[in-house]
Amino acid sequence: MLGAQLDSSAYISRLQQELASVDQAAMQTWADLTYSAWQQERFVYVFGNGGSATTATHISEDLGKSSLREEDLADESKRRLKIMSLTDNVGWILALGNDVGYESIFVQQLMNYGRTGDLVVAISGSGNSENVLRAVDWANRHGLV
Repeated sequence: MLGAQLDSSAYISRLQQELASVDQAAMQTWADLTYSAWQQERFVYVFGNGGSATTATHISEDLGKSSLREEDLADESKRRLKIMSLTDNVGWILALGNDVGYESIFVQQLMNYGRTGDLVVAISGSGNSENVLRAVDWANRHGLV
């Protein structure tokens, strides 16, 4: 595990290697899609499980607030990025998990909120989370980006 078995120098070296491996074109595409959603006043929905859920929350908070300069935060006329983490409504997630099934906790929320042209950001470390995959499949079939 990064940091658990490495001293600080080795950790920083490994971190630099990991950052260098980030696909810059994919990052630019994500930024462009997010900017386009803001321009078109579309919603952005972010979700994932476990640590990815907290990442979804953090991304939503940062992008929701940081789409404005500090001095513009009080200005009601400034357009904001419409972004929401689908991991943050614990009561709804637990009700869906209990009544419908954990595999449907994100897709059910997208059924309520999602509209053609909205942006979906699905986060999964393994790439195999059924609830994430089902939501992405639904989003693709219903014209979400």
